[in-house]
Order: sequence, then structure tokens, then C-alpha cells
Amino acid sequence: MANVRVERTEEGGFRATNARGAEVLIGGGDEDGVFTPVELLLAAVGGCNIVTVEPLTAKRGHRLVRLAMTVQAEKVEPNKLGPVTITYDVELPSDEADEVFRAVAGRVHEKYCTVSRSLEEGTEVRLELP
Repeated sequence: MANVRVERTEEGGFRATNARGAEVLIGGGDEDGVFTPVELLLAAVGGCNIVTVEPLTAKRGHRLVRLAMTVQAEKVEPNKLGPVTITYDVELPSDEADEVFRAVAGRVHEKYCTVSRSLEEGTEVRLELP
């Protein structure tokens, strides 16, 4: 089970923490040094894909010289995103690595990235009030 605690800080901002001690600061788009909630969602999509693609390509003997991506989406309504687009930025060591990377990235996107699959399939969000 995944579990994150989000709380207001003494300074009036917000912080998300996990059980392993990692934290990320959350705020509005006009604040420096913080992620907005939408940016965190996009980071989760990108992170889920890239941390799965990297070891799978390396396991097949093709450590990519550069592996990065940009994840973007535009709001189509004040409180709704349109399609999320993942754009890879890679430097490949060979033509064979290109084939492996494309196959792995496609499978990860279609089958193995929990975050992308959950968004595409419309995971239910439940609210529990005290």
C-alpha cells in the first residue's frame, strides 16, 4: 500500500512526507521552491515511467547515454487536465539500443506504469472525513 502524509507547515506552506523520510514541498504556482499539486501528478507519471524503463533497458544490455523526459498537460477546464504527454529525451549508444528502448518504453507505458494506468482507467478517489 502506498501512503503519503500531507500537512501544513508552521510557515504556512505544505509538505508531503513518506514513511522513508522523503519530503516534497507543495504550494501555488506563484511560489518559489515548491511543486504545485498538478506538477507532482506529472512528476509521478514521468517518474513511474522512467524508473521502470531505465533498469529494463540496462538489463537488456543497453545502458542509455542520456535518459530524461518532459511530462506536460494543459488544463482544459479550471479544475481538469487534458491529455498528459510524455516526451522522452534520450541518447542511445546504438541502433540496437533504439529498438530495445522503444519496445521497453512502449510496454512500460501500456502495461507497467501504475500511475499512468491508474489515470487512464480513472481510479476512484474516496474522501473520508473525521
